[in-house]
Amino acid sequence: MIRYDLRCAAGHAFDSWFQSATAYDSLAGRALIACPLCGSTGVTKSLMAPAVRPARNADAARPGNGDAPADRPLSTPGTDLELALAALRRQVEENSDYVGMNFAAEARRIHDGEVPERAIHGEARPDEARRLIEDGIPVAPLPFLPARKTN
Repeated sequence: MIRYDLRCAAGHAFDSWFQSATAYDSLAGRALIACPLCGSTGVTKSLMAPAVRPARNADAARPGNGDAPADRPLSTPGTDLELALAALRRQVEENSDYVGMNFAAEARRIHDGEVPERAIHGEARPDEARRLIEDGIPVAPLPFLPARKTN
């Protein structure tokens, strides 16, 4: 496993783990790596320092892990934007049904009256979303990835 510091076209910085450098190249080449804040697939590796483990006794003397205060784990949202996105995500997940990759088909079935109307969220390829919009079916992108695609 390898961890890369990444940056999207909008300038958001984040990191992610990959099975190998080849796996990263393959995913990036197919635009399958997206920014967790804005969803941009224009992601590049940032300059990063190698991770060097300190001696065991030096690590025990440190109150935190060096990157974050000891009282705040790395996965806890810290900025106002991260907190707002986390609240939005909770609201969406609590008030709609996740339909996964069937989003476009399910949205079309709801719009056509084939199934009862309800709030849904899921995943759609850009061309599927474009066709939904062109057909007058109201959809909107969400500013976060589904849970199965996050670390």
